[in-house]
Amino acid sequence: MNTIPELTRCRAATLFGDDSGAATAEYAITTMAAVAFAGLLVVIMRSDEVRGILTDLVRRALTVS
Repeated sequence: MNTIPELTRCRAATLFGDDSGAATAEYAITTMAAVAFAGLLVVIMRSDEVRGILTDLVRRALTVS
């Protein structure tokens, strides 16, 4: 039967002391969040209600009265 070795201070420093790649992981998480937000915006912008609101807004902005 395999046992899990005890996590001592020295072993923890060896396992978790190297943070190389942490910035890359942070960039990946940020990129995934941005993609998810962009996807949500695409879904919202494709709805007929939002399209109508934006079209009306542009028409009012370009109309001289």
